[in-house]
Amino acid sequence: MKAFLRLLLLALGAGLALQLYFAGRIALMRFVDPESTAFQRSEAWAVASHTGTLKWRQQWVPYAEISGHLKRAIIASEDAGFVLHEGIDMDALEKAWEKNTQAEERAAQSISRLAEGKSKAPLARPPKIIGGSTITQQLAKNLFLSNERTIERKVKEAFLALWLEANVAKKEILRLYLDRAYMGGGTFGVAAATQFYFGKDVTEVNLAEAAMLAGLFKAPARYAPHINLPAARARANEVLTNMVQANFVTEGQVIGARRNPADVIDRGSADAPDYFLDWAFEETVRLAEAFPQHSLIVRTTLDTGLQKAAETAVEAGLRQFGESYRVSQGGTVVIENGGAVRAMVGGRDYGESQFNRATRALRQPGSSFKVYVYATAMENGFTPESVIPDSPITWRGWSPRNYGRSYAGAVNLTTALVKSINTVPVRLAKDHLGTEKIAETAAAMGVETPLRTDKTMPLGTSEVTVLDQATGYAVLPAGGLAANRHAITQILNYQGEVLYDQSRDSPAPARILSAQAAAAMNQILVQVPEWGTGRRAKLDTIRTAGKTGTTQSYRDAWFVGYTGNYTAAVWFGNDDYTSTNNMTGGTLPAMTFKRIMEYAHQGIEFRPIPGVDYPLPDPSAAPVVAEAPLDENGNAIVAPVRPRTLNRQTTDLLKALGDRLGEAAALTLPDRHFTAALPSSARLSSASVAPVDAAEVPALSPVSAPTPVLQ
Repeated sequence: MKAFLRLLLLALGAGLALQLYFAGRIALMRFVDPESTAFQRSEAWAVASHTGTLKWRQQWVPYAEISGHLKRAIIASEDAGFVLHEGIDMDALEKAWEKNTQAEERAAQSISRLAEGKSKAPLARPPKIIGGSTITQQLAKNLFLSNERTIERKVKEAFLALWLEANVAKKEILRLYLDRAYMGGGTFGVAAATQFYFGKDVTEVNLAEAAMLAGLFKAPARYAPHINLPAARARANEVLTNMVQANFVTEGQVIGARRNPADVIDRGSADAPDYFLDWAFEETVRLAEAFPQHSLIVRTTLDTGLQKAAETAVEAGLRQFGESYRVSQGGTVVIENGGAVRAMVGGRDYGESQFNRATRALRQPGSSFKVYVYATAMENGFTPESVIPDSPITWRGWSPRNYGRSYAGAVNLTTALVKSINTVPVRLAKDHLGTEKIAETAAAMGVETPLRTDKTMPLGTSEVTVLDQATGYAVLPAGGLAANRHAITQILNYQGEVLYDQSRDSPAPARILSAQAAAAMNQILVQVPEWGTGRRAKLDTIRTAGKTGTTQSYRDAWFVGYTGNYTAAVWFGNDDYTSTNNMTGGTLPAMTFKRIMEYAHQGIEFRPIPGVDYPLPDPSAAPVVAEAPLDENGNAIVAPVRPRTLNRQTTDLLKALGDRLGEAAALTLPDRHFTAALPSSARLSSASVAPVDAAEVPALSPVSAPTPVLQ
């Protein structure tokens, strides 16, 4: 078996090693540099989870200063042969291979029994792929790869591990691993985790604390001590046993740690918006390059209430419909029109997987991509009433078909997009626009992922991210102007000086679509939730525009939509790209969009969508009622209530009042003898009297003190 695995790795990776060599050298140089290593996340967690403000500072711990207990505990639990192997542990890999093969055989037997009528339910999803990775392989994954569970990733991981072992010292590999691993509670690296859980420096960790920290590497969500202290202590006990078995310590040396397990600081139960924070950190790093300070206060765009509502909506949808639709993951991004990202959900559980599906997962958008095709058409002389035939079409051997396998004949573009007809956007691209021009429009609107321009592109076969879709659609409620998407509003130093202000320092939004083209698209897309494929997304209080998307074999389902106030993109699918059970964008994604938007629009002033004459919904057209989300006990979840805020008029009035007060002359203390001779009416305007040196003014009694009045 070992010989077979070696041959397989060589066969699959000969070309891969050459491709990754130069890219790996460049990337590693960036990650090894002590000045650009991980940020301390514990401070960011404490502030950002409550106020939308985060504090961070650069932190790098030399290998020699890390507790010896901690280094030995991690090696004993994660990779006992770390000092001996050259990046890959063939014995562990062989065991993992055997376990995966057995799991696949059990899955096949389950499906066979289902086909024979001997079982009522197949496996909900494919069996989990077991690891067997060394510390070096895990570092390779953290630095260069995603968390997807596939054989292809394991092969890449193995070759990168070999490269790391050949180019980086063992001590540096271990230090980088300790500095990069997710440790629960929103912390990355042992230094931040030590501060977060124990309130001390990583150099001061004792044996019991080291065992508890080492236990987090296996499953930080399950063993995070601030969430489940008994489980964390039980796992720490296993780590101590591993250390004894590895001959790092004796049983007598661990007795004290077993009898007196580590205690942690009470951090409360508030959840951190970690997916949003990860993305905001990337923007912070980019902006902070212009400033010499390493300690900054960063104010973000996060709306904590809307963030919680978005997380609840995604999780409730997966809990209620995940099994029936055979879907396990979801993601969403909510942008307030103007560019501020108010909420981001990158997956079900950050503790289980830190891979941000909202910003990094490349998924086919399906029909939700058609918006860019039609926007390009509107920019090139077409109108919502332009007629294009819905009929069979063949383009270089490819013959796309409609969802219902039928054709409607001559239809206008409004009907074609609202009904999500496939042949029309393909015909537009083939006969009138060209795929290059469509790709240019999508990129200009905010799709940052490079797009393939092959013949299938008009139907959404080129992958994008959830953030791409939310950004691109946000151009439409802005009347054709760029969304100017951002996560940071201000950056300050610890003296309170504003180093960066988004409203002051960012450029004015550029025009992407003409106002006429944007209005035409809005006039079409508001009809999708009313009589098209997205009726479950229709809000009761304000007109909604948007588009559904469903990909081949039902692997991905989308709803991307907007009002005059907010734009949101919602995606559901599986990490391993397996098909869902006939889930379309008009089902769970549309329902989730509605739940998020219902919360977002509570207690705010509604803004109209540009080009839409009637911003309020037609009361005679009842929306499709979405099923109420249920909790784990089957009870309906009560919709969250958004805290009330000041309306726009009150806000403008208070702002104007503040401006007037700021511009007004300062009140000065008048001369007592002078004011005593004035009539009472004159005393009320005594602020106009010339200032007098306070040292020359005698003490005022309460009776004679004038009453200040604001004018």
